[in-house]
Amino acid sequence: MAAVLRPYHPSDLAAMYRICLLTGAAGGDATHLYRNPDLLAHLYAGPYPVADPGLTFVVADDEGVLGYVVGTADTPTFDAWLEAHWWPTLRAQHPVPEDPGDGTEDHVLVRRIHEWAGSPDELYDRYPAHLHIDLLPRAQGQGWGRRLIEALADALRARGVTGLHLGVDARNTGAIAFYERVGFRRERTHDWGATLVLDL
Repeated sequence: MAAVLRPYHPSDLAAMYRICLLTGAAGGDATHLYRNPDLLAHLYAGPYPVADPGLTFVVADDEGVLGYVVGTADTPTFDAWLEAHWWPTLRAQHPVPEDPGDGTEDHVLVRRIHEWAGSPDELYDRYPAHLHIDLLPRAQGQGWGRRLIEALADALRARGVTGLHLGVDARNTGAIAFYERVGFRRERTHDWGATLVLDL
């Protein structure tokens, strides 16, 4: 079966968790960084289709899901949803650990789960939506990334959303170049990377 882009189905979630880990080190495989393979997606993939499945799209072929885009139309509302419905269970399951000193980064993500706090930002007035997108290497360079972002952008426009933002790691130069090719522009530069925005 040729690859197709389609709306999210709950059966896709396990594959999305796997892809998030396999692309989680600035676009590369992050498996070696985490003892718990689910932690990364608990932050950056899993909550989105649970909170609003209509803003998640996947690319899949007969071997399974190859990539996805997840998004929210309203970042402050999503942050409030996380605080009420997503973080409490994860905080109970994952007490804050010490750094084991072995190069793994579970403790970093668990600390983010416990300390995550949405904060007001004037950027959200114009660009309230945000996204995360990941594609396995075998799906890259074929236009799927652009099509996933277009699918999400169309869904956001249908809701009257005016703009979209995302953060990208400075080490992931390929991703930055991709986002700029599909119309994003750099709005802010940080020590960790950049915030890019797209007018809808």
